[in-house]
Amino acid sequence: MSRLDRALAGGLFAAGLAVVIGYGISQTSPAQAQATDGPGPNLVIEVAGAANGTVVIDLLPDVAPQHVAQITALAREGAYDNVVFHRVIDGFMAQTGDVSNGKAGGDLSMAGMGGSSKPDIPAEFTNGLSFQRGVVGMARAQDPNSANSQFFIMFADGSFLDGQYTIFGNVVSGMEIVDAIQRGEPPATPDVMTKVTVQD
Repeated sequence: MSRLDRALAGGLFAAGLAVVIGYGISQTSPAQAQATDGPGPNLVIEVAGAANGTVVIDLLPDVAPQHVAQITALAREGAYDNVVFHRVIDGFMAQTGDVSNGKAGGDLSMAGMGGSSKPDIPAEFTNGLSFQRGVVGMARAQDPNSANSQFFIMFADGSFLDGQYTIFGNVVSGMEIVDAIQRGEPPATPDVMTKVTVQD
């Protein structure tokens, strides 16, 4: 078993602590980053920090209805407001969404280890979609049915994740803001989702 296979078998985003070893993904051009805005709903994320601006994600309820329902419910409750990007790997992805341990201004030592008070979501893996630059996927522990609130945005193509993590959206505006998010595991000064709303 290769080092990459072991990393994937152990759950790439397990508790936000797993390390990606030996992954091979290539950067695509910015023109390829942003998908066409579909019927939505859209998740609108105001980001502050090294990155500063608005990121709009077209959600895919036809592809991952349970994930979109949970993400939109958390956003409408304000659960994602002031949550940091706690794990940001250059050339790979930016991870956020730990609503229980990832609030800016608090103790971030456990950021990436938590979720929300809502139940975990069963996997909604799709055969027709691939992890490309700008795709948004749901983080999980080793159990495929353990996604809860954390999610990640791809900086680059990562098709080795296909069929192992649920895709629930695509960035349709603001990929340049995503690109500016400070790197680190965790970053020295994490960027923050100051406000997350849903546009139907």
